[in-house]
Amino acid sequence: MTVVGPFGLSVRDQALEADVQAGLTAVEEGLLEATKSEVPFITEAAQHLVRAGGKRFRPLLVMLSARFGDPYAPGVVPSAVVVELTHLATLYHDDVMDEAEVRRGVASANARWGNSVAVLTGDFLFARASHILADLGPEAVRVQAEAFERLVTGQILETAGPQDGRDPVDHYLDVLGGKTGSLVAVSCRFGAMMSGADETVVDVLTQYGERLGVAFQLADDVLDIASDSHESGKTPGTDLREGIATLPVLRLRERAARLGLAEDLALCELLDSDLTDDARHAEALRLLRAHPALGQARRDTVRYAEEARAALAPLPDGPAKSALVELCDAVVHRAG
Repeated sequence: MTVVGPFGLSVRDQALEADVQAGLTAVEEGLLEATKSEVPFITEAAQHLVRAGGKRFRPLLVMLSARFGDPYAPGVVPSAVVVELTHLATLYHDDVMDEAEVRRGVASANARWGNSVAVLTGDFLFARASHILADLGPEAVRVQAEAFERLVTGQILETAGPQDGRDPVDHYLDVLGGKTGSLVAVSCRFGAMMSGADETVVDVLTQYGERLGVAFQLADDVLDIASDSHESGKTPGTDLREGIATLPVLRLRERAARLGLAEDLALCELLDSDLTDDARHAEALRLLRAHPALGQARRDTVRYAEEARAALAPLPDGPAKSALVELCDAVVHRAG
């Protein structure tokens, strides 16, 4: 059985598997075509992350969602190219803001060519995505524009932090809804829309994508603390070292404020210290892995994944629905 897409998702229907693989191959070709320029240097920079690979999670969702209409409709593959180009563009910009040196196992664009080139390359990818969108019709342009607004709003909210009196966990979940959930939701929406699926089906799949996108990111939060590098493919505690408060840390702080336990307060103090020190970083990881806050973050992840699964209930049973359900299971499995 061929493995398709992220998390080792296996499509159990041979016809669906073949179609999904063909669709993803066409998307890959479309990405390379869309990132070509008459200027060789722009082509090199724009294809830097395309050629580095990736899960192609969003194009996979486009392909699966299109199964509820005509999966061979002409707008399906281009819309998958649009969502992946948009995602890639945000990665160029994220790496500049985070001062990241590595992305997908290769030097980040900003590390290789500098911040200006990285930002402008991200802008180039947005422009190419917009060019493809123009051929998909005004409704597609509107949907993408609304999602992009939410994505940028989520990034701004993350940068600004919660307002006084706002619950930090609620704020963080809103950030994830914008930064991650919005584009995953559009992936499902585009697949259904472009295939000509019924509007009720489009709405169901959009709701599913929103919840799955948040669950996907929350699972990453848990993995960053709980997994070793062999399991996750990246260095554990990266967010901790960079001082990024993901859900396990927010749940810890919430518990510390509520219960006032000495060990919780001490761990919060450790997390607020300089975790570029290897010994402190290792101790923080060890304590967090054993802390109830990590279990709460796992339960939060499962809750979003279960909400995504429940959203699929109105859809007719079949191989595509089963694959979407399996994605929910895969997210839960990743979170442990």
